[in-house]
Amino acid sequence: MNIDVTSAGFDTDSAAGSDIRSVGVVGAGQMGNGIAHVCTLAGLDVTIVDIKPDALSKAMATMARNMDRQVNRSLITADERDEALVRVKTATDYAALAAADFVIEAATEKEDIKRLVFKSLIPNLKPSCIVASNTSSISITRLGAATDRPEKFIGMHFMNPVPVMKLVEVIRGIATDEPTFQAVLALAQKLGKISAVAEDFPAFIVNRILVPMINEAVYALYEGVGSVAAIDTSMKLGANHPMGPLELADFIGLDTCLSIMQVLYEGLSDSKYRPCPLLVKYVEAGWLGRKTGRGFYDYTHTPPRPTR
Repeated sequence: MNIDVTSAGFDTDSAAGSDIRSVGVVGAGQMGNGIAHVCTLAGLDVTIVDIKPDALSKAMATMARNMDRQVNRSLITADERDEALVRVKTATDYAALAAADFVIEAATEKEDIKRLVFKSLIPNLKPSCIVASNTSSISITRLGAATDRPEKFIGMHFMNPVPVMKLVEVIRGIATDEPTFQAVLALAQKLGKISAVAEDFPAFIVNRILVPMINEAVYALYEGVGSVAAIDTSMKLGANHPMGPLELADFIGLDTCLSIMQVLYEGLSDSKYRPCPLLVKYVEAGWLGRKTGRGFYDYTHTPPRPTR
């Protein structure tokens, strides 16, 4: 159930929440630039940090393009777009986040990579800074324990594409304190999002339900139950899904889907979460979906053609 924080008895006007004025985003990829997008439109100062300068320039171009679409649809004004883009800064050094009130990590969905990010990031932050992870599946308790502030560490999982999707999952680790929890609920509301509070179990709520469905669709393809087109058409027309599960897997990224299934399989020790061998094979081939031009569909053609 999606729970609006304004109707759940939360103190969204808490001092902690109102103190978040400066936000740092670690990672300039699809999720990172989306999070920066909604933060700056909410009037917050934003700094995006990425080790790759070209990723930062691409993120700024993506934000500008997406905001242009919002202007064209009369969702924001041209002045709001221009003011928002000015509030976003970019950097390749974590030292740029020294004054941030809140920093969210949006790196690759691999725990070892996230741990390396936090190891380098944390020494550059002020003691009062709240740290969040946009992880879609990894234990918040375990990630928080790898920092110097587990009580100020929390999960804030945005949905993709961030400027469009209304939901954010908020996940407390075992050590996350109440002021941090309230501050993040208030921040989500400020960003125009609806919060769903999830317990710290593998994959939380959305991906605990969604990604095994995608994995089952890959099994249906692997076992010859149906073709790519037949499976996606069946779910779009038979279950009224806006996007078929294999098309959705390409949109999410097959490497991300595989990582989530591995977290579920290892974290819950249940064979029903075993990643489909065909999903593993596609990832090994580098066929990761839209971002590489090929996954269950070949995106070098218009419209995209099924690869099986």
